Parts: sequence; structure tokens; C-alpha cells
Amino acid sequence: MSPSTGRRRKAELVDGLLLLNKPAGITSNRALQKIKRLLNARKAGHTGSLDPAATGMLPLCFGEATKVCAYLLDADKTYRVTARLGEATDTGDADGQVIETAPVPALDSEAWQAIIAGFVGDIEQVPPMYSALKKDGKRLYELARQGITVERPPRKLRIHDIRMLESRGNRLVLRVHCSKGTYIRTLVEDIAKAAGTLAHAASLHRENVGDFRAADMLDFSTVVAIVAADGPEGLRDRLLPPDTALASWSEVAIDSSAAGKFSGGQSVPVAEAGTGLVRVYDDQRVFLGVGELSMAGELAPRRVFRSPTL
Repeated sequence: MSPSTGRRRKAELVDGLLLLNKPAGITSNRALQKIKRLLNARKAGHTGSLDPAATGMLPLCFGEATKVCAYLLDADKTYRVTARLGEATDTGDADGQVIETAPVPALDSEAWQAIIAGFVGDIEQVPPMYSALKKDGKRLYELARQGITVERPPRKLRIHDIRMLESRGNRLVLRVHCSKGTYIRTLVEDIAKAAGTLAHAASLHRENVGDFRAADMLDFSTVVAIVAADGPEGLRDRLLPPDTALASWSEVAIDSSAAGKFSGGQSVPVAEAGTGLVRVYDDQRVFLGVGELSMAGELAPRRVFRSPTL
């Protein structure tokens, strides 16, 4: 059947990671589906959703790389946020409606630094109503759109560092390095409250997820241009291997005999001491998957990867 009939090609096995610089105005899942179609990939997932208004690093996982999604969800993240002081919105960001205003205190850099310092470390945060968390089977944002507010228990998280990049008038720009589960919109609101005013996140950009480099991100326009010039294969050549997501982990290499058993789901003896999850490779440097070391000198398979197709 000719392409003009509209029949889509059969999806193919595609393995690898793509670090998308998500544009504003699109959901994370919508961005994933667009890239999945461009790659003609059979299986895909993403880690760490970004709000529609937010931009920045969105790791997209295809094929075997979807097996590392769970580990990426636990990764620390870095954001650059521009707060508009003096205005609160119903969503906490620029997509919402202004619901309250307040004067902005004339604080110097030193005063802002002192306030911000109080939010570094282990803190508790109440998730916003406009979030994807569930209450009795319903997303909180669904309830919020109906004008319903429910109790949300505070959650513990860690703010590793906050750097103030700019403070001028009603504009406050921060770089935040934080643990998973942090709502930057809420952090901005809480910092403003401590300063005696209101705020919302006027813009939010995620710079990093875990050990990934910002330099490896691709803009959506670049992705489209690559496919237009070289087809899906050209974009597949730009994908990162799955083990890139686990670059900070320790690694263990095993011989071909042990590799066959490991890939078959069996534990194998190793010389390495210690416990915990590790990257596992064979003696040809082929990534076999995620294993867990035990004090007894055993390496148990936790996520086994088939041979790469890239």
C-alpha cells in the first residue's frame, strides 16, 4: 500500500535515551508521543514530568532504556526559576489567574540570602492543589479545576542548594538543586511568604536531571530538523545508551560464562565486596543490566537488558 493511503509504518524496536529540551505550552506526555512517532519507536516512557508551562530537560526513554526510568525518578534535579513577586496565581505559575496581590518589600541581596538560607536542607512541603497527585483516585488538579480544595499532608524532601542569581524589583531569579518530589512553584510561594509577600513562578527551566549534561539536550526544533534531513535513523544515531542514566553508579564486569547466567536471571559469584545496585557489563563491555551485590559475594540480576539495537 502506498504512503498516500495513510497507513502508518509498523513501530520498530528502538533503544536509547533522548534528553529533550521540552518547550513551554506542551505536556510531558504529549512531548513524548511526538518524539515517539518521529522515531517510529515501539515502546517509550519519560521520567520526571514537567508542568506544561515549564521548559528544560525531560529524559525520554525508548525500548530497553525504559528499564532505567524508575531509577531516574529518584534522581536529584536542578532548576532555574524566575519568580514574580507580589502576585499569587491559582496554579502557582504563569498559566494561572492572579488571585491575590501584595506589596513587595524592599529587601537587599543580603536580606534575600538570609531568607533563602532557611529553605536549604531537609524541609517539609505541602504539595499544590494543581499537581498530579491523587486523592481518592482523582488527580488533585482535577479537583482544583472544580474549585475543590483538600487536605494534603506535607512531604519531606531535601533542598541541596539555592543560588540567588538576580533580585530586582518584583523579579527574583533562583537556581535550585533539590531532591525528587520538590515543587518549585510551592518553594517560590513559601520563600515569598517568609519575605512577607506573595509570588508565583513566572518561568521555570529544568537544567539537569541526575548526572545528565545540559549540553546533551536537544530542542524540539532540532529533533524535527534531524528527522526531516536523515529520517528516524538520523535521530536514533543521536540517542544515548541506557547505561548513561546510571553513570554515577559503581560497575562490575563479569566473564562470558557468568554473563550468560546473569542474563538468564541467575545470581553469579563475583570478587567485588559490598552491597547495593551496580551497572553490570560483560568482558566485551556490553551493558547487561542492573545487578545487586550482596556481602556474600553474589551478584543478583535486578534489571536484565537484551543486546542493544543501536
